[in-house]
Amino acid sequence: MNKTELKGNWNEQKGKLKQKFATLTDNDLMYEEGKREEMLGKLQVKLGKTKEELLDIISAL
Repeated sequence: MNKTELKGNWNEQKGKLKQKFATLTDNDLMYEEGKREEMLGKLQVKLGKTKEELLDIISAL
């Protein structure tokens, strides 16, 4: 999967996450190269989920 496919896929998943969790904003879901762990940490705090739970939710989208 190249960067364009990953970015397009993330944009689709981001929309689904915002539908599922109304409290999430674009800033919460901003993906930057090399900062995946930081983003997941912010989501963990905001949603009260473990990293594993978040990864399961994202992969199920």
